[in-house]
Amino acid sequence: MAELRRGLIIVNTGPGKGKTTAAMGTALRAVGQGMRVLMLQFLKGSWHYGELDAVQAFGDRFVMKQMGRGFVKVGAEKPDPEDVRMVEEAWAEADKAIQSGEWDLVVLDEINYAISYGMLDPAKVAEALKARPEMVHVILTGRNAHPTIVELADTVTEMRQVKHAYEKGVMAQRGIEY
Repeated sequence: MAELRRGLIIVNTGPGKGKTTAAMGTALRAVGQGMRVLMLQFLKGSWHYGELDAVQAFGDRFVMKQMGRGFVKVGAEKPDPEDVRMVEEAWAEADKAIQSGEWDLVVLDEINYAISYGMLDPAKVAEALKARPEMVHVILTGRNAHPTIVELADTVTEMRQVKHAYEKGVMAQRGIEY
């Protein structure tokens, strides 16, 4: 079998914990190999996460931006127009970053939620992924990855929850969940 070298599309999805954490691990590995990483967090924005401080040590080799307001209301009602506007802004920045070739790895954290909530067209995302420069890697995280994105991806990992401390009343722990 011939050895191929090209940018990969990786999806971390499923109901279990660890999708963003796995993407961060890959991002750290990439930085350690001298690559430049951009992580855009589509919905996160109201909480301060430890990783925001940690990546500052890497300067412009690992940039992380929170693009949302935080938790988004979902369900029977339509998403708040302000959240939709922020997702559209985040997508515009993501598409530009992916196509620029300036970044070796672009992590689109929680983009799967934005797509599954009807805030972002999966066809638009798929089109951009297909058009990206050959050596740009992209990781997409969040539950309910759209079938179009799953089909296009090179690697898909589904996190499955076996049990979680929260079920026993243990609150989110600093340094572990945020």
